[in-house]
Amino acid sequence: MGAGKPLLPNRTPQRTGRPRVSDRAAFTAIVFVLVSGVPWRMVPRQFGCSGVTAWRRLREWQRAGVWERLHRELLRRLNAASRIDWSRGVVDSSHIRALRGGLPGPSPVDRARTGSKHHLRVDAAGVPLAVTLTGGNRNDINQLLPLVDGITPVAGKVGRPRQRPDRIVADRGYDHDHYRHELWRRGVKPVIARRGTEHGSGLGRWRWVVERTFAWL
Repeated sequence: MGAGKPLLPNRTPQRTGRPRVSDRAAFTAIVFVLVSGVPWRMVPRQFGCSGVTAWRRLREWQRAGVWERLHRELLRRLNAASRIDWSRGVVDSSHIRALRGGLPGPSPVDRARTGSKHHLRVDAAGVPLAVTLTGGNRNDINQLLPLVDGITPVAGKVGRPRQRPDRIVADRGYDHDHYRHELWRRGVKPVIARRGTEHGSGLGRWRWVVERTFAWL
């Protein structure tokens, strides 16, 4: 991958005890759960990995930074294939109910509903570039700059690696002149709907891609 370095951490081979489940079997089980949404305990045995083992491997790899490295490598490959559209970035958030913990906090739009928030930045086609997780009581605008600055420059093409899009598209939740100034300072044009104006700004024709990506996630 990339420079030839493995994404998974190296492990000393076991000499005694029960053989370790292969990384490929564990990865397959993890992807199955994330895609299908089934409980971990219902992972089919034919994967060669129990749901408990898959969950433990997921946690182990999360702590080792595997998923971040995998994301960076995917972005590099997409960029090399001209599959990232840097002309426009779109940001938004999605509230997630915290039924069993998480980062609980009352939702700004529904104070009786606790939970967490995913904040997401995608490219013009909906490719997820940066994500943050906060309590449900955090305002969207507080995560605007972390999303814009939230990825390392993406290699894959000749020349200076890209990190930021030409413009950022966002809804009224991100309407603040201070943040518009910060975007301009970063060389990014803000295209943000203003509060107090009638709906029908036309930004929906660009913003729908982030809603679709949330639906995929």
